[in-house]
Amino acid sequence: MNWLAHLRLSPPQPPLLRLGNLAGDFVRGVELGALAPELRRGVAMHRAVDAFVDAHPVVRRARERLQPPFRRFGGVLLDVWFDHFLARDWAAHGDGTGLADFLDGVHADLRAWHDVLPAPLQRVSPRFQRDGWLLGYSSIEGVARVLGLMAQRLGRPSPLADGAEPLRADYERLAADFAALWPEVAAFARSHADATAG
Repeated sequence: MNWLAHLRLSPPQPPLLRLGNLAGDFVRGVELGALAPELRRGVAMHRAVDAFVDAHPVVRRARERLQPPFRRFGGVLLDVWFDHFLARDWAAHGDGTGLADFLDGVHADLRAWHDVLPAPLQRVSPRFQRDGWLLGYSSIEGVARVLGLMAQRLGRPSPLADGAEPLRADYERLAADFAALWPEVAAFARSHADATAG
């Protein structure tokens, strides 16, 4: 699961817990002990969800269907593709608000808590809203744009920039993979949040 899923899987309160779930991908080189406790809890939840998803049989089978050169980037691609299906089917899997309204709340929290976020997330968070990254997941064109930006960040040639093509080619099976996975990962995230609540 990628950024949108981590935000949706987190309890909305306290805000730093939800932002910590987003921050899980932005803490490389960051001293976790220096982060606020709820941010650390969110990072831990992000990592637990990632481990659950990576080990799930549905995800393993989906990765096996990927052909070279995409298989090497299967984890990243599936994360983004699954965010696409979450955004596409937000009415069924969202929090009862529209996707744009949900993201407005996330962007407001990012602005309000900017000074306590890990530096890598501080640098990138203004672009989330300005460039519409998370809202863009709802279309394949938006997915292609996000994957292109990811490829640029790598600084070396990668097939990520073409990562919307395997999504188009295997669209229905990937949609079925997401539909099978989502209820299980949502239940896992709820139980993890309950078990670690302070």
